[in-house]
Amino acid sequence: MGIFSNLIISAKSLIRTFRISDILDIAIVSFLIYHLIKFIRESRSGQLVKGIIVILIAYFLAIQFNFRMLSTILNNFFQFSIFGLLIVFQPELRRVLEQLGRSNVLKDRKLLQYIVKEDMSDIDAQRNLIKVISNAVSELSNDKTGALIVLERKTKLGDIIDTGTIIKSQPSVTLICNIFFNKAPLHDGALIVRQGILYAGGCILPLTKNNDLSKNLGTRHRAAVGISENSDAAAIVVSEETGNISIALNGVLKTYTDMKLFEKDLENLLINNSKI
Repeated sequence: MGIFSNLIISAKSLIRTFRISDILDIAIVSFLIYHLIKFIRESRSGQLVKGIIVILIAYFLAIQFNFRMLSTILNNFFQFSIFGLLIVFQPELRRVLEQLGRSNVLKDRKLLQYIVKEDMSDIDAQRNLIKVISNAVSELSNDKTGALIVLERKTKLGDIIDTGTIIKSQPSVTLICNIFFNKAPLHDGALIVRQGILYAGGCILPLTKNNDLSKNLGTRHRAAVGISENSDAAAIVVSEETGNISIALNGVLKTYTDMKLFEKDLENLLINNSKI
């Protein structure tokens, strides 16, 4: 009973000292934290943040267990890390400042609905996506129409999406084929698939710097390998010259002649989160 009474007294004291400026302060900080989390979730910087957290945990454990050498090394690392972080996150910092300049607070009214919708992952929807992609690339392959489809996984590709045109459409064989029709405005770029929907088209991907790749591989294949080196995304390529279908994952290209194996590997990637 005494604890309950103390809580009531503390709450009353807090309410009496609460000011309008405190409400504004909380609102502004909440707004900034939300946009920071959203920015990290939608870009590849999320993986860098995870790495920093691992180093912080290692530093804490080194201090707790009195690992002198490890704690000294990490302590020296943190003294100079601020300059390194500014260099590493320079593109992301510039992008977030640009977004703040373009932001429209009124768009955040449907924030909760958007987050819930985006985070939903339905196995049936993923199976439908796999079937649609398989049928689409099969048609594109038969017509020898070049295509590049990137399947976003854990690493968010917000910075890549910003280079293209937002589509946000349900998967459709017709739409995918239309996007890569050789006279369509988006056919030269990549199609980004996020959370089971066709999210953005005409996106520009980083090219691989791997000199060991075959000289016969064109820009699409090099872009597919490039994005797979910079993230955990899987990139599907249809060759314009041969009609061959390939998947780039972790910097490695795998070419398919059996569409059933292609569908099985997509299922392992998107549903089972396993290797191919």
